[in-house]
Amino acid sequence: MYVCSCFGVTEQQVKDHAAAGACTPRQIASASKAGTDCGGCVRTIQAMLGRGACPRRELLDRKQTPATAPVEGLPEAA
Repeated sequence: MYVCSCFGVTEQQVKDHAAAGACTPRQIASASKAGTDCGGCVRTIQAMLGRGACPRRELLDRKQTPATAPVEGLPEAA
């Protein structure tokens, strides 16, 4: 079934892009152009993506977590 009739993007293509890490309609648009013309499919794409955990977002959160190594000049936490 087509999700985006403007660019011929199918439901399976959206699922494949989501499995590859596209977590938002904007990321799906970057990967497939879906949602960049009339915008009528954006809500459908949002519904397909749901509010599940985004693997890339989790990786970004981990990278932003401060390191647990002691900083020189500061006492170590007990």
